[in-house]
Amino acid sequence: MNLLTALQDGQDDSADALRIDGRALSREQLLGAAGAVAARVGGARALAVLARPGAETVAAVVGGLLAGVPVVPVPPDAGPVERAHILRDSGAELFAGADESAPGTEALPVDLGERHEFGGPEPEPERPAFVLYTSGTTGPPKGALLSRAAVAADLDALAEAWAWTPDDTLVHGLPLFHVHGLVLGVLGALRIGSRLVHTGRPTPTAYAEAAGSLYFGVPTVWSRIAADEASARALAGARLLVSGSAPLPVPVFTRLTELTGLRPIERYGMTETLITVSTRSDGERRPGSVGLPLPGVATRLVGEDGAPLPADGESVGELQVSGPTLFDGYLNRPAADAEVRTADGWFRTGDVAVIGPDGFHRIVGRASVDLIKSGGFKIGAGEVEAALRDHPGVADAAVVGAPDPDLGQAVVAFVIPAGPVTGDQLTAFVAERLSAHKRPRRVVLVDELPRNAMGKVLKKRLLEG
Repeated sequence: MNLLTALQDGQDDSADALRIDGRALSREQLLGAAGAVAARVGGARALAVLARPGAETVAAVVGGLLAGVPVVPVPPDAGPVERAHILRDSGAELFAGADESAPGTEALPVDLGERHEFGGPEPEPERPAFVLYTSGTTGPPKGALLSRAAVAADLDALAEAWAWTPDDTLVHGLPLFHVHGLVLGVLGALRIGSRLVHTGRPTPTAYAEAAGSLYFGVPTVWSRIAADEASARALAGARLLVSGSAPLPVPVFTRLTELTGLRPIERYGMTETLITVSTRSDGERRPGSVGLPLPGVATRLVGEDGAPLPADGESVGELQVSGPTLFDGYLNRPAADAEVRTADGWFRTGDVAVIGPDGFHRIVGRASVDLIKSGGFKIGAGEVEAALRDHPGVADAAVVGAPDPDLGQAVVAFVIPAGPVTGDQLTAFVAERLSAHKRPRRVVLVDELPRNAMGKVLKKRLLEG
């Protein structure tokens, strides 16, 4: 199985088949520079790559994959403790892209001008392609082992669902240390053969000027584009706008549709599972829904007692998945791996969802922070957030369950106002649209919400504050 099919087959060898933060490369140039990396790293236990948004990062990643060496992307903004943990835990012996070596590693230079035709054998499909480290919200980051076969299966399933072909030009400006930006946003283009434009930073102007047919973004990116009418209208010539990594607010979905004529694609996945559920290019795109399981993927809902829940559009339960895109476990963490596997081999996502009779999935949020148990009711934070965002005086909102001596948990909303609005007005607004027990008991007006690099709200910080 050739993971980098289009790259190694020599498809589309135009001088700017890849443009990354202003630097244009042909596929031949990328393959030559990556071949030089592969020749140096062969046999290494792991290759760490400082994942800056540049062509050198892509060459280093491709070089590791050619040599069959697991690639460990390191966030460029990782602090010294986190970086040291990732390098030590992964066993990386070589560190590409860093200005100097870190303890226990050797600095590996990457020269885009080098040319080397790497002639090593194609690695076995079951070999790890990546060790991707999770966000570490429950302790030190854990390294998820993703096989070459899992990556290939996911990209091929997405190509089918999105009608993604070599004729596309993929545009995004997402970080290169996550599934979204690196696996989908770089390897997808190299496997399928589409042209790639990485904008460096995902600004509305950069997206508008890229003239792509397929765009990837997180909700923060799409929200900024929707607020920039000229940039949004410039995307009208595209084929697909894809949003992921966090729920896309319905008002942003609606505004993008109005300005571009395109209803966004939404999809769902995790580091440990890659992308498992998505709306399709030839199917319905429903605001607030992430669509249907990809080919080969199965999903189910279970209650707190482990019993299956019906796909009735009402029952809220933990989403579990199975299929060929799942990871092979956490590196050096057998106990953590056991916690996320069921006895019959399904992966426990820790996300709360609702599945409709038509199979469409709606993600409510994380079980740990988004399933609120208040006064004997189970309330999905995402539903309350969606209702709040429908108010014209709300720019964004995050809802959490705060400890309450009477209710167990009280619904608390943190709201970024878009105009004059009061907490009482918002509470009444939600109560008119949802069941009364779902209304916020407290509304906190804030200037911004704490987010990670992919735009996800860090709700534990809201609770701690």
